[in-house]
Amino acid sequence: MTYFSKLGLASALALGLAAPANAETELTMYYPIAVGGALTEVVDGIVADFEKENPDIKVNAIYSGNYDDTRVRALSALNSGEPAQLAVMFSIDAYDLIEQDLIVPFDDLVEDKDWIDSFYPALMANGQIEGKTWGIPFQRSTIVAYYNKDLFREAGLDPESPPTTWYDLISMGKKLTKGDTYGIMIPSTGYPYWMFQALAIQNGVEVMSGDGLSTSFDDPAVIDTLEFWKSLSADHGVMPTGTVEWGTLRQAFLEGQTAMMWHSTGNLTAVKKNAEFDFGVAMLPGNKRLGSPTGGGNFYIFKDTSDEEKVASMKLIQYMTAPEQAAKWSISTGYMGVSPAAYETDALKSYTKEFPPALVARNQLEHAVAEFSTFETARVRDGLNNAIQSALTGAKTPKDALSEAQKAADRLLKAYR
Repeated sequence: MTYFSKLGLASALALGLAAPANAETELTMYYPIAVGGALTEVVDGIVADFEKENPDIKVNAIYSGNYDDTRVRALSALNSGEPAQLAVMFSIDAYDLIEQDLIVPFDDLVEDKDWIDSFYPALMANGQIEGKTWGIPFQRSTIVAYYNKDLFREAGLDPESPPTTWYDLISMGKKLTKGDTYGIMIPSTGYPYWMFQALAIQNGVEVMSGDGLSTSFDDPAVIDTLEFWKSLSADHGVMPTGTVEWGTLRQAFLEGQTAMMWHSTGNLTAVKKNAEFDFGVAMLPGNKRLGSPTGGGNFYIFKDTSDEEKVASMKLIQYMTAPEQAAKWSISTGYMGVSPAAYETDALKSYTKEFPPALVARNQLEHAVAEFSTFETARVRDGLNNAIQSALTGAKTPKDALSEAQKAADRLLKAYR
């Protein structure tokens, strides 16, 4: 089955007939991996398998740091005339990429819309804007709660019953906090807005509108959310004071510095391989409701790409998101399979039967919402991040910090309204 539009397919055929049989289309793909190692090897393996099946396409995968680094490097390459046909970038970058006229909608590149509809709707939410699909999910996640079952047992808690409410989080956290071990750590560097959005959703409020035009940082329920986060350390003593580092939290959990941590499901395979204790994975606890934002990256195809390169890019994207590859990716990394069909493969059915925690992030999609995204996303997000950290460190009250962030967001978004 072909997924290419008639125009794209016709162009591809014309180019194919005009070129030598061994002609090679070269693609440059920017990919968000901060350091080498397991993830790099997994992507390299997928690319190598793709090139074996498609000897006329060569893929140069450029590993470009975190999501923000990847956006900067990919857009710098485009501005300087360097080759860049596609990238995996933040799913929340879509508004800005559309505004800058840098990407093309997938609706213009595929004939069979069933392919677009084959992905989980919750993972498509950030990439579908004003009736068109601008991003295809790949390295996707929700926030999950990791917990040390051995420490639960030592504290007299049921290791099969992690917190399901904020009240449970505090009461269990107090029993788990002893010596050099805290009950809970929620990271407040790296992606503080992401964790905060999860807490806000659980408190029954969203921090953004669905059209990218407004935020509600100064809503009383949003302020109450930040006050709760701060209270975990200031009032209840179950979390360290100040900020908790995103980049070192996994190691802190593995070393027993915290009995519970909130982090991306993308850490799941690494925790599984390195934990020297019995651990569990659960959905995030709720207050007024359960919930987590989705997270991670989408595939984008850049506008300044030839028809031949667009066809080759589509082949690569369809290969990497196909159920079999998505299943392998999920098993190797802990990120979600991006489609229901991935979880119907023999490989992922067998893996999740043996290791049920691999289903938690997928199951949480039932309660998930789109990740925080607006026009001027990076600048609006930075304002929210600064407000969160100012409150957690005691530099400002939650109300003052969020009110300032709201005023800044209003200034940035005014022109887009």
